[in-house]
Order: sequence, then structure tokens, then C-alpha cells
Amino acid sequence: MKAKNCLIFGGTGQIGRNLIRKLAKNNYKVTVITRNAHTKGNFIKTQANAGYIEIIEANPFDEEELKPYFEKTDICINLIGILFEKGKNNSFANIHSYFPMMLAKLANQNKIQQLIHVSALGVEKAVDSKYAISKLNGEKNVLKFFNKSLILRPSIVYSIDDNFSTTFMTLLNRLPIFPIYYNGKTKFTPIHCSDMTDIILNAINKNINSKIIECVGPEILSFKEILIILLNSIDKKRFFLPFPLFAAKISAKIFEIMPNPLLTYDQLKLLKYDNVISKNYATNSSIGVPAKKIFKNEIEKYSYMWRDGGQFSKKGLN
Repeated sequence: MKAKNCLIFGGTGQIGRNLIRKLAKNNYKVTVITRNAHTKGNFIKTQANAGYIEIIEANPFDEEELKPYFEKTDICINLIGILFEKGKNNSFANIHSYFPMMLAKLANQNKIQQLIHVSALGVEKAVDSKYAISKLNGEKNVLKFFNKSLILRPSIVYSIDDNFSTTFMTLLNRLPIFPIYYNGKTKFTPIHCSDMTDIILNAINKNINSKIIECVGPEILSFKEILIILLNSIDKKRFFLPFPLFAAKISAKIFEIMPNPLLTYDQLKLLKYDNVISKNYATNSSIGVPAKKIFKNEIEKYSYMWRDGGQFSKKGLN
């Protein structure tokens, strides 16, 4: 049987790196489009046997430059997303709304079999967030221009390669007092990266399309519960300081000045809304791919890097 071709945007990120390994292992040939093959492409090449992965350096916003790759692909997967805006080109509207629309148009023109677009859970509720609005507009654009699209809406995706658990463990390790917003009551359903890539692989294998699927982990945790799990895992004790909204807004505005802000005003708005299934769409469980990995258990596998003593602090180590 001839191997199908997968064209991936965002292949150098957390989900992309894990997904590429699984696709190649299951006899899919992968082409990864990246802006800089020299800084990010070399690692990707090690994820499969020779001949299964091709790294292409190209401008992802140049439609003419991308056309030849759509002509020879069966499946397109868009994993590109940003958490904060940085300059005109890296705006929410450009990355989350316009770019997916361009991919959908190219997918339609070349009649590819499947377009999988990774969005975010809860974007319909967060009506005052620029991030959420841009994500929702991106979904609408994708479905409008390629009706066989599959939209995946994951909750927080975590792993040793993430920017979530690793960032918070670093902050909890350094700060004696930790600010907490909305009393830490916002609910999340974190999903491990391996579970998320299993969902994508299953959707490809079964050719699932024309759907919106909410992708969640096996447990619901409040923001405060997540922080407590992280603290216990790095063997630290910290004082949580509830921030009133006006103080939170000021701190977020200050953080925005940093090159890689810890919190933006837009992210503060997102924290108002629970990040759980809406019950209006299919879920990963309903399509037969329930997430299995428990947040506490998975964090324990790499949190030792933030403990005093590092790897020598591993439990059970003599």
C-alpha cells in the first residue's frame, strides 16, 4: 500500500515533534514547512528513518511558494498558534485567522483528502479575548473554504516540551509568593501531548472530517489544584497571593512589555472562563480515543529537574 503524504505546518512545536514520530512509524511520509530549517529542522530529521521526513524552508504566508506542496499531499495539518502578539506579522488575526484560511483555500483547490486544523478549547465563550476571537474566526474560515476540514479544540496540552507546566514550575521554584487570579477557581482539562497526537493519528487513520472535536484529558482541575500538583511535584511550599482584578490588570500590562511575557492582559481575560467541554460537539472520548494520562503522574516524570538536587532527587534513588 502506498504511503500517504502529510504536509505539516508547526511541525517543530511540542505537538508537531511528537506527531511526526507517530506518523512516520505508521508509514506516513511527512513534509514539514518551517521558516528556518537550519535552527529547527535538524532535530526533526532524527524522528524517523531516512526517506520519511522532508524539511522544507519556506515562507508559510507565500501562497505561490506553498502551492507545489499541496499538489502532492494527501493530508494537511495546521499546528501553528501563538499565545501573544509580537509585531505586525505575528498578530492573532494573521496567524489564527488569515493563515488557516489560506491553507483551506489551497486544500480546496488541490482537492486533498483531509485538512486538520488545531484550534483551542473554549474559544466560543471568551468573547472579549482577541486570542479567542481570532481562533474562532480561523475555524470559520477553514470550514467555509474547505468543508471536509476537521477542527480539533484541545484544552491545555502539556509535556516535558511544553510552555505551560515547565514555565510554572520555574516560577514556583523561584518565587516565594505566587500571584493567583480569580482565586484559582478556573477549571481546566489538561491533556498530555501523547494523548493529543493519538487523537490526530486516529482521525487520519479513520479519515474523520467535517467535524469539530473537543480534546480533553481524563480529569478536571482548577488552576489552584494544578499549581498545588506542580508544587508538590517539585517539593516546594509557596504562599498563594490572590490578586484583585485591578491589580491583576496592572501587572499584566507591565508583563506585556517583556519580550516573552509571563501574562498578558488578553490571557488574563481568558482565565475568567473554564476550559472544559461544552457538550455541544464531539469529544475525543466519543470518537473512541479517550485520554489516559493523569496530570500528576506525568508531571512526576520530569519535575525532578526543578527540585533541589535535580536528577539525584528522584524518588526511589539511593
